[in-house]
Amino acid sequence: MENPPNIILINCDDLGYGDLGCYGSSRNDTPHIDRLAKEGKRFTDFYMASPVCSPSRGAMMTGCYPPRIGFGSFHGEVVLFPGDDIGLNASERTVASQLKDAGYATKIIGKWHCGDQPEFLPTRHGFDSYFGIPYSNDMGRQSNRPDNPPLPILRDETVIQAQPDQRGITERYTDEALQYISAHRDGPFFLYLAHMYVHVPLFVPKQFLDTSRNGAYGGAVSCIDWSVGVLLAHLEKLGIDKNTLIVFTSDNGSRAQGEGGSNDPCRGTKQETWEGGQRVPCLMRWPKRVAPGTESDAVVSAMDFFPTFSAIANAPIPDDRIIDGHDISALMTDENAAAPNDTFFYYKQNDLEAVRSGDWKLHFRKAGEPIQALYNLREDVGEGENQYDSQPEIVASLQALAAKMRADIGDAAEGIEGANNRPIGRVSAARPLTTFEPDYPYMVAEYDLPDMPTMSG
Repeated sequence: MENPPNIILINCDDLGYGDLGCYGSSRNDTPHIDRLAKEGKRFTDFYMASPVCSPSRGAMMTGCYPPRIGFGSFHGEVVLFPGDDIGLNASERTVASQLKDAGYATKIIGKWHCGDQPEFLPTRHGFDSYFGIPYSNDMGRQSNRPDNPPLPILRDETVIQAQPDQRGITERYTDEALQYISAHRDGPFFLYLAHMYVHVPLFVPKQFLDTSRNGAYGGAVSCIDWSVGVLLAHLEKLGIDKNTLIVFTSDNGSRAQGEGGSNDPCRGTKQETWEGGQRVPCLMRWPKRVAPGTESDAVVSAMDFFPTFSAIANAPIPDDRIIDGHDISALMTDENAAAPNDTFFYYKQNDLEAVRSGDWKLHFRKAGEPIQALYNLREDVGEGENQYDSQPEIVASLQALAAKMRADIGDAAEGIEGANNRPIGRVSAARPLTTFEPDYPYMVAEYDLPDMPTMSG
């Protein structure tokens, strides 16, 4: 029987569709990431299930649209905050729990953001170990947010440092990854590496900042690229690269065009259900099975990781719940394979704002207001030519798909509760992982770069 592959899932934070050389960037230098495309498969129509990170990451872990797992809204906020009494329900299955049951060693390094109370941490959801910051890097004490709790780094379920120097975080994450890979070289292992970059505030090591052609943003992208290069070199040195599947992606689009990031040629940004908010890069390299330099324009999403990784590991899919993702393992490895799905629903919190089927995307709502807009994404990825009035049959077919989804998962904007949703996890007596101690010798007592007026995932 063929040995199952090691799996490394690299998930960046707020990296846009147009931020990589292999997706058209001329501002950022990404030779190692571009190598993943040259030696693997590039997906052009890959989506995250939300344009912000807590619901995006919960969906990726469980294979379900965010409202199905109670991740549409968090006490009215778009993401989870430090000390929230809600998070990923203990009854949910994750990619990690699937792989662990199939004999994989499992580890997460980096950002989790599916709840910071002990009951919600990765070690309670299939991961053997955890090292990282459990939520966004702007949720620590900052110059414009002095009342925030200190930013924690966790080792499993214990805070080992507060307010670290963020310039060293990516190097620390990468070193942790190298040690883990070495210790588990005999495999199989699943490593989820969830980078801090390029979420703001951007604290960037001097060597990457000095050589960047795109300011701090480009320096942060280069630091991610460096990390990918080091991982590739280490896998080769250990002789395990051929049977290691590397998946590289981002949790949502870049937060703002013109501030270093790019979602080109897509319209819109993070927090929006235009293509720029949810269509992100996705590269898959597995030398043993994935043909180099290949490309797919199939409609795929991060929810597909759950059934796909399960299939690769020969782990049975739970039959006691609905899983929204699809097994795309054949699409990865067979150039003639048909896509298992061509439909995607765009939720913002609990509102269904758009649906795509095949080449066509129909918008219902934006920023709380109803709209009528239809675009052919194959011809018009920038969503500039509204064909709503000229394509009534296509509009009707997409509206029918949306009606079925509303009955299934719901649509708060229409006052419809879904019939097949599961509850978010809840605990009592929740509290932040850290509290500020004025006399404690923090390395960085207060981060000096201000961020956006409101925190976001």
